Amino acid sequence: MSLVIKNADIIGKDGIWDVLIEGGKISSISEDEDGDEVLDAEGKYLSPGFVNTHTHAAMSLLRGYADDMPLQRWLQEKIWPVEGRLNEDYVYWGTKLACLEMIKTGTVAFSDMYFFMESTAKAVNEMDMKAVLSYGMIDLGDEEKRISEIEKTEEFLEDMEQYSSIQPALGPHAIYTASKEMLGWCAKISADDDLLVNLHVAETEKELNDFKQDHDVSISEYLKEIGLLNERLIAAHSVWLEDEDFVNIGQNKVIVSHNPTSNMKLGVGKPMDHSKLKENDVKITLGTDGCASNNNLDMLEEAKIAAIQQKMPGYPTRLPAREAYEMITKNGAEALKTGGGVVKEGKAADLILIEKNVSSVPGHNPISDMIYSMSGSDVTDVIIDGKIVMHNRYVDGEEEIMKTAKSKAMELVSEN
Repeated sequence: MSLVIKNADIIGKDGIWDVLIEGGKISSISEDEDGDEVLDAEGKYLSPGFVNTHTHAAMSLLRGYADDMPLQRWLQEKIWPVEGRLNEDYVYWGTKLACLEMIKTGTVAFSDMYFFMESTAKAVNEMDMKAVLSYGMIDLGDEEKRISEIEKTEEFLEDMEQYSSIQPALGPHAIYTASKEMLGWCAKISADDDLLVNLHVAETEKELNDFKQDHDVSISEYLKEIGLLNERLIAAHSVWLEDEDFVNIGQNKVIVSHNPTSNMKLGVGKPMDHSKLKENDVKITLGTDGCASNNNLDMLEEAKIAAIQQKMPGYPTRLPAREAYEMITKNGAEALKTGGGVVKEGKAADLILIEKNVSSVPGHNPISDMIYSMSGSDVTDVIIDGKIVMHNRYVDGEEEIMKTAKSKAMELVSEN
């Protein structure tokens, strides 16, 4: 069955077009297409869907629960105690809520690291999204814990074989929570099975200082020696990198997932150094991090904050709107290997329609309007792999998801 999007004003392409979708891909773009099903895009922009390269979806249950606290107190007194009570049911409904929010704001694919990931996968599959999922591995140098984490990851990787739209990945949490031995195991499995690796890297100054006390090499050199510094690594945050790190990350084609809102809200101390990453040809993508430290999953908002944060010290030309737009479309899709990211024949039909409302008038530059004046609430329709998953701002079952997720969230935090 084919779908044709009629009267589409494609971002970055002059004119009004029809887009024919067959077999989950864009098969033709012309001024007149026919299909079995028609979606009228008159008065709307057509864009590639957004891609969130770093989040913890089930943490949507903790939105607003522990705001405005120092990072270590936030973790030790609020987040970790609650996470100790997580189970499959909480993670399932937290992920359903996150997927609903992402779809409602135009996100078609995301990369996630958390716990009870079989429940996450079930929720993602039911919501018809694309995802790269990884079980968060933490051993704190304990051999028994390491063996257990590896076994859980192996079970997770096997379970993911049943899903066609989900890519399994490896998720060592960070260099301060994952031992060198466990990181080495991840490096080997990643190379053998061509799996992406999600890793928190240089998020805080404390992390950098603690690392330097115990090691004579840079963070990037440490990861390189282990075998993790390559094109399969998605390095989240990457704020407190040193000069050698920028060079190593660029030369080894590491993907950086920038999380500006979370970084600012948790007070990590400074912005990511966009200029040095660009000087070393690093591919930069955007992630929201979890809802406990953001507090939403709106990628258009994240792109705006990323752009204006870089300009604030006095560099108005740094991270222009077009680059921010490509971070959440083309760059993100390439990083997660979704097959989409651009509106082009042969690409995956992961597309969104965005209403031209008052914040897009007069329309001098649609990409600037998208990044600086519009928001995820302007998204009206979402197509993932050629299937309409949101139409006229409605997602099937959204009322039940919100109601049940709220109930689960209140139950989860009631004992803390």
